[in-house]
Amino acid sequence: MAETHSLQDLQQPAVSSKVFIQRDYSSGTICKFQTKFPSELESRLDKQQFEETILALNNLYAEAEKLGGKSYLEGCLACLTAYTIFLCMETHYEQVLKKIARYIKDQNEKVYAPRGLLLTDPIERGLRVVEITIFEDRSIGSGR
Repeated sequence: MAETHSLQDLQQPAVSSKVFIQRDYSSGTICKFQTKFPSELESRLDKQQFEETILALNNLYAEAEKLGGKSYLEGCLACLTAYTIFLCMETHYEQVLKKIARYIKDQNEKVYAPRGLLLTDPIERGLRVVEITIFEDRSIGSGR
């Protein structure tokens, strides 16, 4: 039986390598990441699970950038209050960024950490890449 790991187990082990999933600019400058499966992850992660994660991130970033009545109202209130309203409330964008951080934490705990991987929040890399850290394979079995 393969041994599973938690996020705490991945705090100290040596990093084997890192994989960077680049932004996809084929649809313009919207925040969207490529869904091409990196060959470095083949022995540790299913292609379907990887694609589900990236598609979910792409959908969450699309939700964050969506303009609607709420965004319009936030802008109007900001102008009327000389932007002091943002001392009292979070913007729609900030709320979705927190949702993304929770999603990534959940994915790390349930999917990535048990396989010796760590998904880094793209906001920590300036929304340029999704970074996946691969830790040394000391006691991990097949990872599946």
